[in-house]
Amino acid sequence: MSPQTETKASAGFKAGVKDYKLTYYTPEYQTKDTDILAAFRVTPQPGVRPKKQGL
Repeated sequence: MSPQTETKASAGFKAGVKDYKLTYYTPEYQTKDTDILAAFRVTPQPGVRPKKQGL
């Protein structure tokens, strides 16, 4: 039998939906030459409120 380990969740990684503005968006960020930028097209799903979609 392997030894048991205890895992503690930090405040930033608790389960649930997080507000995009609180966790990912940083308007002051300046891109660097080494950054990789990606763009994704989001297709709203029927029945999902616009705020939950990030619109």
